[in-house]
Amino acid sequence: MTELDTMSQDAATLETAPTRYIESSGIRFAYRRLGRSTGTPLVLLQHFSGNIDAWDPAVVNVLAADRPVIAFDNAGVGRSTGQTPDNIAAMARDAVTFINLLALSEVDLLGFSLGGCIAQQIAAEHGRLVRKLILVGTAPKGGEEHLLAVLKDAFSQAEAPDPRLPLFFTKSSASQSAGLAFLKRAKVRKEDRDIDNGSTVTDPQAKALITWCATPDPEHAILRAIRQPALVVSGSHDTMLPADNAYAMFKVLGNAQLVLYPDSGHGALFQYHDLFVSHVRTFLEA
Repeated sequence: MTELDTMSQDAATLETAPTRYIESSGIRFAYRRLGRSTGTPLVLLQHFSGNIDAWDPAVVNVLAADRPVIAFDNAGVGRSTGQTPDNIAAMARDAVTFINLLALSEVDLLGFSLGGCIAQQIAAEHGRLVRKLILVGTAPKGGEEHLLAVLKDAFSQAEAPDPRLPLFFTKSSASQSAGLAFLKRAKVRKEDRDIDNGSTVTDPQAKALITWCATPDPEHAILRAIRQPALVVSGSHDTMLPADNAYAMFKVLGNAQLVLYPDSGHGALFQYHDLFVSHVRTFLEA
């Protein structure tokens, strides 16, 4: 990387960073890299149906102020080619392929929702690759999920300007106001925006998430295989992947901290973006 590239990367934001591509084994991964050129990179693993531009700039840009941050589209998602798998294990393998393509020997992972399931799988299988992980609004294998019911309810609310408002936020005025602010931030980028792929992504992703939660893991094999420090985060009123999941993971993980945000839903990290970033920074820097 040249000095000019480094300066450009440091100054870039989620809204302005160029979309880059890297390819191997028939998959061309789309990604954006911002923040410092040194330090342990923080790799972001996105939620069900989400792409790079579904992240909140208020989270990503602030985290990138003192570390490298990489947002990417896994196989088949957004501008990445390939086929979206219908199981978590394959999604994890694709994500590790992407990380290896960037020649990263050690990373931190931030997995949100579906991305949190993928993060668990990666951390359990690749202990030397993952330094720390942040699990947000997610569930352990065999956990509780209400994906289809919550989606049906959200899309039935025709008055909502965006289905993410009822999906990610509670009905309180404070949460709804925070949700509208998040939607405004997420739509700032106009040029080279990522693309939505519809059912070719959401169908296999839904199957993967539902199967993950429907598969019993009475011995908590995945969680017990995770030795890395973990920060587990949830909203108090997450209807899609309830906060009981966060407490269940916290109890089993060998080295975990638990944070619950009040009056918040699945998008608690966007509602409390300042507080969330503060908690993440403290955790990663400890």
